[in-house]
Amino acid sequence: MPRHAYGMEFDQWQSWVRDAGLPMWRGGQIFSALQRRRPGAWSELTELPRSIRGRLEAAFSLAWPATARRHVSRDGTVRYLLDFSGGTARTPEKNQAEAVYLPDEVFDDAGRALRQRATFCISSQIGCAVNCQFCLTALLGLERSLDAGEIVAQVQFLLAAHEIRPGDDRVNLVFMGMGEPFLNYDAVLRAVRILCHPRGAGLAPRRITISTSGIVDKIRRYGDEPVRPRLAVSLNAPNDELRAKLMPLHRGQGGLAALMAAAREYPLAARERLTFEYVLLARVNDEIAHARELAALLAGLRAKVNLIAWNAGPELGWHTPSSARVTAFQSELRRHGVAAYIRRPRGQDIFAACGQLKRHEDAVQT
Repeated sequence: MPRHAYGMEFDQWQSWVRDAGLPMWRGGQIFSALQRRRPGAWSELTELPRSIRGRLEAAFSLAWPATARRHVSRDGTVRYLLDFSGGTARTPEKNQAEAVYLPDEVFDDAGRALRQRATFCISSQIGCAVNCQFCLTALLGLERSLDAGEIVAQVQFLLAAHEIRPGDDRVNLVFMGMGEPFLNYDAVLRAVRILCHPRGAGLAPRRITISTSGIVDKIRRYGDEPVRPRLAVSLNAPNDELRAKLMPLHRGQGGLAALMAAAREYPLAARERLTFEYVLLARVNDEIAHARELAALLAGLRAKVNLIAWNAGPELGWHTPSSARVTAFQSELRRHGVAAYIRRPRGQDIFAACGQLKRHEDAVQT
């Protein structure tokens, strides 16, 4: 099977042209043409001689994900069901993952719109193996991991679909869709290097967030990466007993002691904070006592907490806390010196909010 061209790093293209007996500058030319112009066929790269295009076509795939479904929310959020089978007869459910586009505006203190901003929530795997008990994606299990080319093609497809040019600083990218990015570590980090390369899409690492359920050895490894987007840890409980109940993977990661040790040793850049995500489940982990326990757990860390009221979905028996309980939880954290923010749900009517991605067919299709 041909290699995916979108998953080739800049240096890999340099090596390929050298081995092919071509001038070294052709490697950069091919990389930039792919990542900045996003061709769907090698024939579109007319700046390359026909002989080179023929060799590239024989060796590399340019397959983009196909849109199997597209759902649009009343708040402008768009949920995509993307098919990565490349037109083959492979089983669709083993080759389909979801991605979400979230439009937003940035306002000043007077309420005036300063600029438009786009956030793309992307998947790193098809399904997920982590089995968080409050997440609909967990019901799928893990089908397979996406390779670096599929991840980059997913991002480039979304950028093109929303007419966003390479190097646009208004773009945020979050690895918070299907899958656990750190269980697909090498492919995710290769995709990040490709997307952040100045000769390519030129995304800024500070505009990318990778969310993990707490894969401790990968958190430690991630701190040493030369290109390192921001890190978010999905915490969801302030003690081992409750976290193991909500996130069974917790049992094999050394508990909160190991996770918090890795968090405290994590190298932060100037003005960078570690993000912890906390999904609030009514009468389960949203008591004031839980907030105090969480504040004690995070004491001394340069961190912030994003509070997410559970986004309801079928087949799961949890309940969403009232806005009063969410606000009270936030206030208690802040009273103890923890920066805490309430994340506004987006796309709930099309099952596009956090924890809702599960290839639903009952959402509004456009």
